Amino acid sequence: MKSWKRNALVAAILFFVCGGIYLNWRYEERRAVDLVSTLDAEKIMDDATLVLASGQDPAAEAAAEDARAGAQTAEQVFAKMRLSRQESRDSAVHLLQETISYAGENEDVSASTLQLEGIVKMALSEASIESLIISKGFSDCVAYMKEDGIDVAVASQGLSETDVAILTDVILSQTDYELPQIRIIEVN
Repeated sequence: MKSWKRNALVAAILFFVCGGIYLNWRYEERRAVDLVSTLDAEKIMDDATLVLASGQDPAAEAAAEDARAGAQTAEQVFAKMRLSRQESRDSAVHLLQETISYAGENEDVSASTLQLEGIVKMALSEASIESLIISKGFSDCVAYMKEDGIDVAVASQGLSETDVAILTDVILSQTDYELPQIRIIEVN
């Protein structure tokens, strides 16, 4: 009985988080901001400086490729990055939910439930980071957390050292990542 209630609670929380992310995405899609810039994926922060880096983030690589294919607004780039992140997360959640539903009362259910809770926690952390960064005066951003680090794409017409410090402070205050694990991608 306890596992049923716990699974129902996790499913309800996941439903509301996914719904909130979807509604936020729809809201951002409707906003009529005329930003005629493209993603510059070559500028990535590492140890408080902007350096050239090889593409390791699939969402950033996809956005950069789309930006090179044709001129897109920053809003479209952010929408595609959010959609890519949400699709990959939904796929993982679906697989975990299937694992939980087909498994009996054993360790697989516990491990899958922990992974599902981890995904929900990461989604909430990403949303929190994005909200805090936007509240600091940036027009838009997308955070993508992974086990080995975090990538944050920020709409900006040129990040200053102060901007990088503000972004780094927000990320460090909301996560357990260390400075070398943080990558900031400027979208201009």
